[in-house]
This record gives sequence, structure tokens and C-alpha cells, in this order.
Amino acid sequence: METGNLPRSVVGPVALNVSDLARSVSFYRDALGLRVHRQDGASAALGAGGEDLLLLEERPDAPRPRRATGLYHFALLVPARRDLARALRHLSAARVPLQGAADHLVSEALYLADPDGNGIEIYRDRPRAEWVYDGGRLRMTTDPLDVEGLLGEVEGDGEPWQGLAPGTGMGHVHLRVSDLAAAEAFYRDVLGFDLTTRYGSSAAFLSRGGYHHHLGLNTWESQGAPAPPPGALGLHTFQLHLPAAEVSRIRAAAGAAAGERGFLAAPEARDGLLLRDPAGNAVRVAEQSA
Repeated sequence: METGNLPRSVVGPVALNVSDLARSVSFYRDALGLRVHRQDGASAALGAGGEDLLLLEERPDAPRPRRATGLYHFALLVPARRDLARALRHLSAARVPLQGAADHLVSEALYLADPDGNGIEIYRDRPRAEWVYDGGRLRMTTDPLDVEGLLGEVEGDGEPWQGLAPGTGMGHVHLRVSDLAAAEAFYRDVLGFDLTTRYGSSAAFLSRGGYHHHLGLNTWESQGAPAPPPGALGLHTFQLHLPAAEVSRIRAAAGAAAGERGFLAAPEARDGLLLRDPAGNAVRVAEQSA
């Protein structure tokens, strides 16, 4: 299983505000291949049959900011290259438009968007033994994807599409931020993530446990941008699963940082500590299950 690269489930569910729940559920179920775990009134939870990966809340009159911080994409990690090939074959047959495809050296990825424009990545990891480091920084790039080679993984495979593979998880979340240094400091110094690599002065990638990245940050279209208004379409919250001792440490660090450096701590919630990064993105920190 290629997802052995991920030491534990670090990134939990991503919660989105959507304009039309029925349309979004149809897209994520039929086009993307997630399963509906629960649907009640204006909300739904979806995943690959295990833990929830995506939480949707309908807000038909929500504002749609033209330029703001928020979600760049969330990334679904499939267990193996063959699973990515089957997803590509299905998306092509269903005429779901792709926004891109790339080989990042550590992974191979497909990119698309949901009906509200929320970015989505579907990817598979290369084995960690194949990752390359330059001067302590992980080498990642954006090269063309070998589509022909990828589809060769399922040549002659007539198995019908049954959705994204069981074992698919939330591999990482990539955020739009207004100030890269401030956002990086929050996730590194307060939440305890390690910097794995940077792309110049406009993007940074951080992780825990030596993974290539659980968090991406960029200012490509959001340098100096404001946070979206409350209840706007797009990212509501995303969750991080961390050891209990780390949650306690973060609670103390966030309290100190809120007074000294402007990081905003929201009231405690029953399912974890809710924080806002310097760009206004809401992150819920919860204890890992045993």
C-alpha cells in the first residue's frame, strides 16, 4: 500500500459551505466517487466508506468573495497508482473536466474543481525511498504527468467503477494566505509542523512525521488579500488530528501567540480546539483516536 508514506491520519475532514447541496452531493458521489455517509437537511458527510473526509453545509445565499484567503485545494490520497489510474479513466469517461495533471516527484496528481469552484486534488504517493532531498529540503516540482503510463496500469481491466478506492484519505490541505511568513510561522511555531520545502517567496509546504506535506500555503493569488466574510462559500474549517500531548501544547502556545503575534483563538469546541491562522483560515485541532 503506497499510502504507507503517511505515518498516521493527520489531516481530518474538510468542511465546505456550498450553494446547492443536492448539486454538490451529486458531483462528489457520481463524478468524484465518494460515498454519502450521512445526509440530513442542509448538510451531508462523505468519504470513501471509512472516516468522514468531506462535510458539506448548504448556504444558498452565502457571499462569494472574488479575492480572499481560503482554500486552494483539498487533496484526496488514494492507496496506489492503479487507484489513481482508475479515477482518471472514470473522470475521462464521465467527461468531468480536469484543470491539470502533474508529476511532483513525490507524487502524481490530478486537479479539478467542484461546482462552486473549490479546488480538488486526487493523488498517489511514490514510495518514500524514491523521494530526493537537496540540502535538507525535499525536492518537489511540477512536471507533466505520464498519462499514458498511468492509464497503462488499468489496461485490460474491465472492472466497473465503484468509486474512489477504500482506504482513500485526506492527504493534505493547500491554503491561500495573505502573508506567507506569518502563515508559515503559525503552522510551524504554534502547531508544530516542519517545513519540508519552499517555492521561492510565494509557497511553503509543511508536514509532521517526515511526510512530504500535510499543509501547503501560497500567496499566488492572495498576497495581501482579506479573509472571506463569515459564512462565505468555500472553506469553513479543516481538521488536524494530533496526539493529546500536542493538543495541550498547542492550546498553551496558541494562547501566548494570540497575545503576542495576532493569531486568533476561537472558543473551545467539544470536538477540539478551534483556531484561525493569520489569514483567517479556521483549523480545528483534535486529539488522534487511539
